[in-house]
Amino acid sequence: MRLLLIALSGLGLLTAPTQAFAATSYPLSLDNCGQTVTLDAAPERVVAIKSTATELLLSLGLGDRIVGVGFQDGPLPPHLVLAGSGLPVLSEKLPSQEVVLETEPDFIYGGWESNFAADGAGERPTLAQLGVATYVAPAACRSIKPVKLTFDQLFAEITEMGAIFDFEDAAAGLVTEQRAILAAIAPDTRGLTALWYSSGTKTPYVGAGSNAPAMILEALGLANIFADVDEGWTSASWEAIVDADPDVIVLVDAAWNSAEQKKQLLAENPITSQLDAVINQRYLVIPFPASEAGVRNVPATADMAAQLARLTFGE
Repeated sequence: MRLLLIALSGLGLLTAPTQAFAATSYPLSLDNCGQTVTLDAAPERVVAIKSTATELLLSLGLGDRIVGVGFQDGPLPPHLVLAGSGLPVLSEKLPSQEVVLETEPDFIYGGWESNFAADGAGERPTLAQLGVATYVAPAACRSIKPVKLTFDQLFAEITEMGAIFDFEDAAAGLVTEQRAILAAIAPDTRGLTALWYSSGTKTPYVGAGSNAPAMILEALGLANIFADVDEGWTSASWEAIVDADPDVIVLVDAAWNSAEQKKQLLAENPITSQLDAVINQRYLVIPFPASEAGVRNVPATADMAAQLARLTFGE
């Protein structure tokens, strides 16, 4: 809780004290991606896989429970750097079950369901037999197709994580602050269309109609040119993008495919170089860890709204 208050104060987000919530009653059972997870007590030794998992735990002030992290997608945001300093890195990519179990975890929080595979951190039933509880970020379920993502669902994940760790007050405070940030975002009213360009060169991988990209674009008041695809992300073609002629292009800034590299590719590609958005550099940039469903989505949306407001369009 103390780390949360420090972080919020540093961001200028700390407001009136939040309401006190009842403590978690254990054993706690919950449904997660179609599997029942039962915890006899609050986890004490946690492995976090993917940035979304690590950053939510840190945002709740639970850094001292983390015994290892893996598959981090980028650097921590500035307000979490101090809280996350010194976290043991188990692997730059997906850690193996052997490496994970060496930390003697009692809880593994995965940002994607695919993290829990025999050739990854281990299959969930196997880990359960070993006494290790597991949790998948609900928006990243694949065995059960998630419904279209909303900010309320993200807030529900924060609340559920607060219940798991008996950190209800910290979770409620974080949700309150994020709701306030979200409420202050005014959707753009210019009727603009947008492409969410995640990755890829020959075949672009783009944000589609059901996960974080769709949720963020809708909050910004932008019409996603691939909104009719009922997936979180999808492969597209440059020809389809040119035909749609988006007014704005969102560039996901990743270490392996940076926003600057994307700009260069779009400018050098004979067909995309003719797009008005490319000619006039009408780009919005989002860091990769903020582009997947998680605690960074709300502040990233606010930042992108500010970027969008600065863009100008010809009459």
